[in-house]
Amino acid sequence: MYAIIEACGKQYKVAEGDVVFFEKLDTEEGKKVTFDKVILVSDEGKVQVGTPYVKGVKVEGKVVSHGKGKKIIVYKMKPKKNYRRKQGHRQPYTKVEITSIKTAATKSTKTAEAASTEKKAAEKKTTTAKKTTTAKKEKVEA
Repeated sequence: MYAIIEACGKQYKVAEGDVVFFEKLDTEEGKKVTFDKVILVSDEGKVQVGTPYVKGVKVEGKVVSHGKGKKIIVYKMKPKKNYRRKQGHRQPYTKVEITSIKTAATKSTKTAEAASTEKKAAEKKTTTAKKTTTAKKEKVEA
């Protein structure tokens, strides 16, 4: 199962257990992050494509660390004008581990399981109630 999410102005393909480097996020290390902008979800051949986003799907992750990327050199020069500028840059990032992809189908199956257990409990109550009423009728007739 994988999903394509939109975060920090870019699109990322993520799956459970992946470690992804995002632009700097304002979340502390060890905290949960939820991505709601899910563009596509693929689950065992079933593909859901959003317009623009898939409804009811969330991707959850845990912030592992913050850091800075490798240094790049920005060099500007104009020939014959004695103009030279050298500048370094390190892009900040947030390292996130994807913990789960929650779809609407998983939520509905959980609610369906809860509903089926409630139905079974209700059936048990009605069958015991029927037995007690028939027992009372037999006593009254006797």
